Amino acid sequence: MLNLYNTLTRSKQEFTPIDAADVRMYACGPTVYDYAHIGNARPIIVFDVLFRLLRHVYGPDHVTYVRNITDVDDKINARAAKEFPDLPLNEAIGEVTADTTRQFHEDISKLGVLEPTFEPRATEFIEQMKEMIEVLVEQGNAYAAEGHVLFDVASMPEYGKLSGRSLDEMIAGARVEVAPYKKSPMDFVLWKPSSGGEPGWPSPCGLEGSGRPGWHIECSAMAKAQLGEVFDIHGGGIDLTFPHHENEVAQSRCAHHTDTMANVWMHNGFLQVEGAKMSKSEGNFLTIHGLLDLWPGEVLRLTMLRTQYRQPIDWTDAGCAESWDTLKTWYGRADMNVDARLDGAVLDALSDDLNTPKVIAELHQLEGAALGANLKALGFSGDLTNPRAVDVDEAAINALIEDRNAARAAKDFAESDRIRDVLVEMNIVLKDGPEGTTWEVK
Repeated sequence: MLNLYNTLTRSKQEFTPIDAADVRMYACGPTVYDYAHIGNARPIIVFDVLFRLLRHVYGPDHVTYVRNITDVDDKINARAAKEFPDLPLNEAIGEVTADTTRQFHEDISKLGVLEPTFEPRATEFIEQMKEMIEVLVEQGNAYAAEGHVLFDVASMPEYGKLSGRSLDEMIAGARVEVAPYKKSPMDFVLWKPSSGGEPGWPSPCGLEGSGRPGWHIECSAMAKAQLGEVFDIHGGGIDLTFPHHENEVAQSRCAHHTDTMANVWMHNGFLQVEGAKMSKSEGNFLTIHGLLDLWPGEVLRLTMLRTQYRQPIDWTDAGCAESWDTLKTWYGRADMNVDARLDGAVLDALSDDLNTPKVIAELHQLEGAALGANLKALGFSGDLTNPRAVDVDEAAINALIEDRNAARAAKDFAESDRIRDVLVEMNIVLKDGPEGTTWEVK
């Protein structure tokens, strides 16, 4: 029996699929404007484990997993304009997202994750988004105003049910934009006009000029196109519960006249680094790409699974070192030349809302073929090599620090921040003090 915690009901319940021959799951994927950070890796790993479990229970051919790519975003636009100033913006955006998507795939492939069944990109589903927007306007759930199309939150009586927030909490949590053309501060954008410096497509609802979709409508349209109007599981980080997932529910339910969008909503907890919120300004912003220079992907995977997915996780160097030692111990006594299989106490623990700490405790009790079969079924291959470990080039690092100091002296803080980010990607930690800037390898 598989039990999952459902954010919608705020309870753990037995999972019963709509159709056991076609179990359907959607998880929100990354916005591909740069290297994915380690926080992005958590839902990727968590829902990979769930995908593996569902495939074990219902059969590999009876589970459909959709994880999208967001390739329409202001950060992407800014990077594209900066890096490809001589190209038309839409073409420049394509260059950026092709590169960042490739890098994302290369990095997560080292984390032991299976490819999703489908990986839609937002720009491939613009027409479906426009169709959904037009339905919502025709029904009175949305309205056009000053080149925008907005969802009328008042038309959805159960708005707020998923997140369980009051109106005041939702207004504060959404950091709503106050605009004179909104009927209510809570109304959110389905479509917005594009200026000459922004990507655009012909607008829906008879609006003149070009525009682009709001973030929330993207997932609603992609999920419907590939999983149907109502499906089994929708997942993502807890930070997406509101407003993103709340708005998805509102749009989808109103457009399709359904009682729900997904029967089960699952959210993984926050991630912090060494006891602090991850931030570039704090110098603790960790990317998957950078961490793979220090640790094999299997170490990152196990470190993520040592905490139950709904709980907050504190990412530490000590935790990675412990995972390394654990994997060395397991691989020393496991027979990895066996077929992958979940069974026994490992399967029971995983079936209890992905209780991975209990899974790990059970793995400590196994050896030989039993240990190897369960490890392989959980996405571990037995390979602890680190193909991306790099040598430290002290001269190059010192040169970058000199360039950063010169930029700071000239008050060119954008360039200073860019150089700092380059050093962070090299796993170099800077320490600015009265005697100047020193550095160390993280």
